[in-house]
Amino acid sequence: MHNCFHPLQYKGSLPSGLNNPFDYDPDEVSLLACKDLQASLPSANVEGKMYGVLVVEKEGELGYLAAYSGQIADNNGAFVPAVFDYLQPDGYFKQHEQEISQINAKIKAIETQRNFIKAKDTLIKAQQEADKAIEEQKQAMKISKALRDQVRKAGYVTIDDERALIKESQFLKAELHRKKLYYRDKIAAIQQVVNSYQEEIRLLQCERKLKSDRLQAWLFSQFKFTNYKGEKKDLCAIFRDYYINEGENTDKKDRSYRQQPPSGAGECCEPKLLQYAFTQGYKPIAMAMFWWGASPNQEIRQHGQFYPACNGKCKPILSWMLGNLLEEKYKIKELPNEEIHRHRQDVSTEISILFEDNYLAVIDKPAGLLSVPGKKLAASVYALLKQKWQGRCEPYMVHRLDMDTSGLMVVAKQAHVYHDLQQQFINRTVNKRYTAFLPLSLLDKNLPPKGKIILPLTADLFDRPRQKVDKEVGKIAITTYEIVGKTHYGERLKQQAVRVLLYPHTGRTHQLRVHCAHSEGLGTPIIGDNLYGNKANRLHLYADRLRFVHPITHKEMTFSLQSSIK
Repeated sequence: MHNCFHPLQYKGSLPSGLNNPFDYDPDEVSLLACKDLQASLPSANVEGKMYGVLVVEKEGELGYLAAYSGQIADNNGAFVPAVFDYLQPDGYFKQHEQEISQINAKIKAIETQRNFIKAKDTLIKAQQEADKAIEEQKQAMKISKALRDQVRKAGYVTIDDERALIKESQFLKAELHRKKLYYRDKIAAIQQVVNSYQEEIRLLQCERKLKSDRLQAWLFSQFKFTNYKGEKKDLCAIFRDYYINEGENTDKKDRSYRQQPPSGAGECCEPKLLQYAFTQGYKPIAMAMFWWGASPNQEIRQHGQFYPACNGKCKPILSWMLGNLLEEKYKIKELPNEEIHRHRQDVSTEISILFEDNYLAVIDKPAGLLSVPGKKLAASVYALLKQKWQGRCEPYMVHRLDMDTSGLMVVAKQAHVYHDLQQQFINRTVNKRYTAFLPLSLLDKNLPPKGKIILPLTADLFDRPRQKVDKEVGKIAITTYEIVGKTHYGERLKQQAVRVLLYPHTGRTHQLRVHCAHSEGLGTPIIGDNLYGNKANRLHLYADRLRFVHPITHKEMTFSLQSSIK
């Protein structure tokens, strides 16, 4: 029996409608509910998990529901139940999961079988032996040929001598051919033994995949959600309909990757909270999700920090559960667009041009402005320069800065200039430096004042535009850093921070932001990093120095923005 409703004593005014789960700042009543929940959670040193609260009202009583992401076997009733509990020991899922585990055990038994290991070792040795024997024979043939050539050059070679030399050459060639045949047959015999074991493994892997796919499809069909109208739909139908309806507005990679729901869909806090509220007659008022505990190895999460719902797993579900209409019973705000994760702010339509000639321009991009037009946001460096130059030349975007990053960019005016500059970036001969302001807590970590961060990065497919560290499939990303020391920043320079110089040697998306925030990097997010740290008036990351060779004059050009960084 779940006693999920936690009464709240709150005398302030309540929100007029449910906040947007993809883009929000927690209001007072949500913060009160989170504080109450956090008091019952373990210390920050435990394995991290996402928790969430949904402030609700029923029959005039105010309270909140609590949830955690994922499933655990010992839910004590203080949290809302899973939409579908598949952890029952004697349930369908566990029984069929055991079948898959048994296949895994069979595969492991074959892989560790002594005869299989011996056959693989024998195969490797036979291949090495063959390579060595054939190479030795080829070398012997070269030496023999050189000797024969010397004999012929010396003269006085009789007909019988020439025949002997030819016979020797033919014998050595035949010997090479015999060795190749011998080792071919020897290796083929051993390979046949290895193949027999590998075929067993392959068949078991096919069986495992078939069972796993069927079990996953069955599991998704058991996740039946209820929306604000009381309508019901399972997970497969929700995702299918979402990507059919949103096809034109969805990234092609997302559509191809998620024809089926991703693993773990339906187990995040938001759908669990709304499911319980809609099925039990609670009126949703406000919701908030926060991370509690240590950060995972790949994604970056900060203890106690609030986070929006993820795109990959939650957006299709919540889009259907909440709908895009205002319903009298639940005054739900409009659902988010593609810019849900970005910090919005007013952007000046004026771009400061620091240098310009007939071939290129160097500009100071303001924070909050795209480098190139987005799907819905047209305002960008490209668009503004195109308008400014009024057809006299075309802006060729040599490189980009993140929307939230400000600073130096070089833009070509002609195609051949663009290609030259682009090649300089490819060859990594362009010198780029960034200045970042990090919290004073960085100094408590006792990091070396200078160092190098090497953490491979890849897109977080379930939570774009976030990036994550992935040491298996991530692309190499290298950053050199230098901790300068304390500095003042902000309005009237009243706030303190640590100034850090960053030198990217690769150009991965969000590279500097992730390398600063990740525990294996500096372990401290840049101030104002709403994706990997905490929100502020802006992201305090500045592309403050740029050095390159002018493609036409061949002179080295250096630009700096130190005086404007505050």
